[in-house]
Amino acid sequence: MRITIVGLGLIGGSLGMAVKRRRPSIRITGFSRKSSTLRQALRRRAIDEGIGDLERAVRRADLVVLATPVDRIVPLARRCAKVMPKGSVITDVGSTKGAIVSALRTLPRGIAFVGGHPIAGSERRGIGAADAKLFDGSLCILTPTAATPKAALRTVQALWRPLVGKIVVISPARHDAALAGISHLPHLLASALLQTVQRPPLPRTPRSFLDMTRITLSDPDLWDDIFATNRPALLVRMDAFTAQWRRLRALVRRGDRAALRALLTRSRALRHALEE
Repeated sequence: MRITIVGLGLIGGSLGMAVKRRRPSIRITGFSRKSSTLRQALRRRAIDEGIGDLERAVRRADLVVLATPVDRIVPLARRCAKVMPKGSVITDVGSTKGAIVSALRTLPRGIAFVGGHPIAGSERRGIGAADAKLFDGSLCILTPTAATPKAALRTVQALWRPLVGKIVVISPARHDAALAGISHLPHLLASALLQTVQRPPLPRTPRSFLDMTRITLSDPDLWDDIFATNRPALLVRMDAFTAQWRRLRALVRRGDRAALRALLTRSRALRHALEE
């Protein structure tokens, strides 16, 4: 299999390193507009060759992985499909799926698109942050449609199976609804918490506060794209949170300690269930 990774940041670089670690015989071509990124990816053994021309990088690829911000996935996929071999496959690692999968339902030359999202990452960015073990034990979500060729889905499953702990195949809509609650909403909550507190009035900031707000260190441009492309599902989760927050506020306002303690107990049980 010949794989081309378009975008050699944290996820794209880590993917290349993970594939070379698990399946060293696979040849990986990397595309980046920055020659410095290509050189670093070669030094870190994330790719076997680096090419700065997109069409040339994907022309012979069996599988192209788009590891770019979500707003660039659709136009890049369409460019790649024009020159890729007939019957080859494009996938991505984007954090939203509905709009992307819908836009790429049909591509020229018999090229198939399979939406993908490995649930792994870091607030760090760039090829320098790449880690061959980033995906170890993680979950990878694939979002084919009824029109997705089964062979194309198997190709993408074969890519991720040696790298992650589990692969889940669900619809794009279900993916976006789930991620709105467990990923996108928490990022907004962390930002709201920081804006509320600004600077904690203590010589040292408690570790719990730092842990709760760590994700705000991520790239704002990347997250702005995610929020924009998952707006309907995110608004549903924000409304649900608002209702819960108002409920908590009412309990605190009237000093209903028994009800508040019962809610905290249920929350602790839910958190334990996540670990199990």
